[in-house]
Amino acid sequence: MTFDSIVNSIKIIIDVLLVWLVIYYILKSLSKNVKMVLLFKGIVFIFILKVLSDVFNLVTIGFLLDYVIQWGILALIVIFQPEIRNVLEQLGRSQLLGRHKTLTVDERERVVHEIVIAMDSLRKTRTGALIVIERDNSLNDYIQKSKKIYADISSDLLMSIFFPNNPLHDGGVIIQGDKITCARSVFPTSENSKIIKRLGTRHRAALGIAEITDCISLIVSEETGRLSMAIGGELHYNLTPDEIRVMLLEELSPKKTMIVEEEEVDSDESSN
Repeated sequence: MTFDSIVNSIKIIIDVLLVWLVIYYILKSLSKNVKMVLLFKGIVFIFILKVLSDVFNLVTIGFLLDYVIQWGILALIVIFQPEIRNVLEQLGRSQLLGRHKTLTVDERERVVHEIVIAMDSLRKTRTGALIVIERDNSLNDYIQKSKKIYADISSDLLMSIFFPNNPLHDGGVIIQGDKITCARSVFPTSENSKIIKRLGTRHRAALGIAEITDCISLIVSEETGRLSMAIGGELHYNLTPDEIRVMLLEELSPKKTMIVEEEEVDSDESSN
């Protein structure tokens, strides 16, 4: 094997890896956007019909599908321009190197404890609140337009921020790692038609940011005092403080650590 053939092989491998990386991030972005998922399903359905029409020689449907495929791409770009823009913006916000900060076990438990204590207290007084926890996708676009704080997280600080007479209580709080980065953050509201109609702007904003990023959104209802969590484009409504605690600990756990622990357990079981 010559040096040129080795170089060409490396180029081919890099080329394939880059293509798969692009496909991975596109599919990852699609999975968090409800409208783009529906659009993707529609495109797949049309191409399946096209294949079936070619296989069974269905002339009429095949003729119509040719026009749909020929002009449909341009129509989709025009109709779904906001959704396509959101996907591209999300790719730009992605942090390839992982989370803003990987918390230790003690830090993670302390952060969750302070958040749950604050939400439980706000629930009892029916004080509305929106808390967003950043994970792999950067929220810097929303941080730049909000009021910077960057303080150690504490239940007292969270409760004081959302106190009705506090000028910072409107909008949401963004948490990065174990710090409260900012307050008065404004998020895009969800247009999901399946969301309960009686839920207000706070719940729709929590779901909206959870649809386009991988963040965790926590809500305290001002009207009912009920606790909710939006994650992965889904809204979990009317949760107890204990359920919030368990879900947060699970979602904030480092995934690599979990894989290592599972491998260690498997190796221990095989040795026994």
